[in-house]
Amino acid sequence: MKTAGIDGCKYGWILISFDEGQEHYEILKDAAELESVLGDYDRVFIDMPVGLEEISYTRQCDLELRKALGSEYSSSVFSPPIRPALYAPTYAEANMTSYEYTEKKLTLQSWNITPKIRVLDELLIRHEDWGERVLESHPEWLFNRLNGGMIFQKKNLKKGIRHRLELLSEKSEWAEEFFRIIKEEYRRSEVGEDDIVDAMVLAFYANKSVKDGIKTIPEEPPVDGQGLPMAIHYV
Repeated sequence: MKTAGIDGCKYGWILISFDEGQEHYEILKDAAELESVLGDYDRVFIDMPVGLEEISYTRQCDLELRKALGSEYSSSVFSPPIRPALYAPTYAEANMTSYEYTEKKLTLQSWNITPKIRVLDELLIRHEDWGERVLESHPEWLFNRLNGGMIFQKKNLKKGIRHRLELLSEKSEWAEEFFRIIKEEYRRSEVGEDDIVDAMVLAFYANKSVKDGIKTIPEEPPVDGQGLPMAIHYV
């Protein structure tokens, strides 16, 4: 089974695979390149909302994940746009739609990532079988699991990135090398250090899930109007 982890970045998308003998990374520029590789993998953990509410401002999986992470790290979990607001052409219109349905406005953080959510949503609707292979996950929750149920440093700090990289290096001999090479090849304005470690922890757990199985938050995920699960996947 081919597995990978994918995280969004300023350049586009960063894909990493820790499959034994096929360890590699790819930096994908746009939707076409993302589509061209997704079909090659049997399981992908991606840090991007999959499955959107129609009228509720916050998905159940996001509420439960915030609680699981605790107050110090709950801000890393944001509410994605509801589906009626996803394809709005401007922030003002998306805001208006969100408020009309939920009585809450769309955060700027959520709007800034909406183009990538839209790209993934379109691909998952176009390729119906991908919904069982391209699974939403969350790096901070995975690092929490990797570190025995806690995270000591936030990733916006240098020591937070180093802490995460050390955790990954204990699990894969490729972690340090991928981190170094990607930093050398791409500017931080294209691929951030946090993007690299996030993609690697997603890749590690996507690979690990083949043997150890998958758990979800919530345990019995609801599906959205397109049949996509609204869940955070982990091992």
